Amino acid sequence: MDAGTGGGGAAELCHCGEPAGGEDCRFLHSYGRDLRMGSFDWDLGTGLMHMDEPALDVFDLRPDEYDNRPESLAARVPRAEANRLDALVSQALKNGSVNYGVYFRIRCRDRSLRWTHTQGFVRRDETGRPLRIIGIVRDATQELAESTARVGLDDERRRTTSVVEATTAALAHARTVKDVIDVMKDSQGPEYLGATSLVMGLLEAGRIHLIAEGPEGSFVPGTRWTRVDEQYPMSEVVRTLAPRFIESPQDFADSYPGLWPNISGLGITSAAYLPLIAQARPIGAIGLLYSDKWGFTSDERNLLVALGSSIAQSLQRAMLYEQEHDLAEGLQQAMLPRRIPEVPGAQLAVRYRSARFGRDIGGDWYDVIPLPGGRVGVAIGDVQGHDTHAAAVMGQLRIVLRAYAAEGHTPATVIARASVFLYELDTDRFATCTYAEADLSTGVVQVVRAGHVDPLIRLQDGSCRRLPVEGGLPLGLSAEFGRLEYPVSTVELDPGQTLLLYTDGLVEQPGTDLDDGMQVLASLVRTGPEDLEALADRLCDVVDERAGDDDVALLLLRRSAMEVPQGGGRLRQHVAQNDPEALSSSRHMIRAAVRAWGARERSDEIELAADELITNALMHTDGGAIVTIRVLSGLERRLRVEVEDRSSALPRRREAGSSGVSGRGLMLVDRLADVWGVESRGSGKCVWCEFVVPERGTGH
Repeated sequence: MDAGTGGGGAAELCHCGEPAGGEDCRFLHSYGRDLRMGSFDWDLGTGLMHMDEPALDVFDLRPDEYDNRPESLAARVPRAEANRLDALVSQALKNGSVNYGVYFRIRCRDRSLRWTHTQGFVRRDETGRPLRIIGIVRDATQELAESTARVGLDDERRRTTSVVEATTAALAHARTVKDVIDVMKDSQGPEYLGATSLVMGLLEAGRIHLIAEGPEGSFVPGTRWTRVDEQYPMSEVVRTLAPRFIESPQDFADSYPGLWPNISGLGITSAAYLPLIAQARPIGAIGLLYSDKWGFTSDERNLLVALGSSIAQSLQRAMLYEQEHDLAEGLQQAMLPRRIPEVPGAQLAVRYRSARFGRDIGGDWYDVIPLPGGRVGVAIGDVQGHDTHAAAVMGQLRIVLRAYAAEGHTPATVIARASVFLYELDTDRFATCTYAEADLSTGVVQVVRAGHVDPLIRLQDGSCRRLPVEGGLPLGLSAEFGRLEYPVSTVELDPGQTLLLYTDGLVEQPGTDLDDGMQVLASLVRTGPEDLEALADRLCDVVDERAGDDDVALLLLRRSAMEVPQGGGRLRQHVAQNDPEALSSSRHMIRAAVRAWGARERSDEIELAADELITNALMHTDGGAIVTIRVLSGLERRLRVEVEDRSSALPRRREAGSSGVSGRGLMLVDRLADVWGVESRGSGKCVWCEFVVPERGTGH
């Protein structure tokens, strides 16, 4: 779609957002020459934002300092303002808005703050999905200055009040203690209030910990930690729970003789120290230092007390958030594998990245499970939610899934039992998951998907494609709705090929759908480094660059060439009744195993005999069958096929007759196999057959 058209015969738009050549367009361009205005074009698909030179000039950037990525503006847009802009743009994209406008501050090259205004116009396709944002950005300093001049001197109180309100609004986006400090510095609140700088301390175990030191060179040695009973202004306001307004240098010197000699050279003329009180108890103190101010009016004192109250609430929220974050992070790290085992025949790389700025902890996990016979199980999953409960559920789910896999259950059974476990856990959370079991000797990979995103596969030539895997409901939901049958997809992984399992945080981007995100991911994998660890780092770096809103787990499995032990391997798969795809998948598994295990000259016989046993089980018993194929070593090397079902009735070989259409199955097996038999197993049975195959290296 052309960036300047909205479809339906609409007039072509200029980059200013108005019909090209129209009266409004000419006015904006004329107005822009006087007010410094530029334009931008933000492609939401690629994430690139083109800005013309006038727009870069508004941001006080040279063309060589901007690489068409919005992240490059971080040096000019304070974090508090960036958070506010992100929230506004995200809301506009989600609620179907056509345009948005907002004033915000930028920090110029000389570190001064300057008001700026942007107007964006959202262009969407016929389905309403946003494609790009085009708009203008302009210097609003003069505009706001003229507006302030018209208000008059009586509005000084209103202006100061608005600073407190703006600072309070900015603090609403602060989630850590560092965010609170950054907001106080970047919001220009102290400067608007006439203060030169601020100091801040938190009350920890009966002592005040200085976390914001004030102007450069003002730190007094020995005051990083001070007791509440010492003669310092922050200690006093914490002790008395009352603000302390220092009216003059003499007042400062008389009141705090131990502190004043160390800071007298800073030119401080007055100061306001405020206790930070939350839920009727002190959590710290803040001090505003002034260089050319003497005394405080009643209105100023009231406003500063109000500011202190807002800061205290934000600090308490940030401290509680950090405590919960630390707890959740510790819990999650304890639940994730401490190390990844060495797996012969495979290279593995795993990564976990928490959400934006590393602040949110969720239920994403990965796992690698060594299995007998040269096999390995790999799992990736995501529990709903971003809190300690999600992390706790994740840990339990990972443990039971590992246990079911280690017990030797088929991949479909592993997932089904994990779903029942989650449903019975008495939690309202569900989880998505992909579990894959790979036989590294054959390259056969059996994949089961429970509501999760499809895996990707990277080929030896570097090309990458999506691996469509038929799936079932997420864990917990499938048990709740009684839909525990999970189809198994079988694929072959050749040496050098890589299987990529990941959670949706790797492909989700604001304003785009999942398919677009997967195409971007596939492109990144194609152009990424060959080294597996470097590729994993690159994919996570891209998430960090776009500041993803969800956490990410990533697991890469690359099959390498290996010599298979003489004992061979073991493959197992469940085949449900009336499921032709599962039957086809089992044939695929048998064919690949026979070829990989050096029995190519008997592959037709083995496949035909196995097919007869599977068909008999499906036709003459209730329920499905479990097919196992493995290599036995001894005096001679044999390949064994087992088909288990839940019927206790033993089969018998019988003649089919001249016109019979059935009865030939076991006769055919008897003719093809070297030996066959039947074993009772619990409430069911196992019909098996064996074929003598040449030792590895002696066949063709």
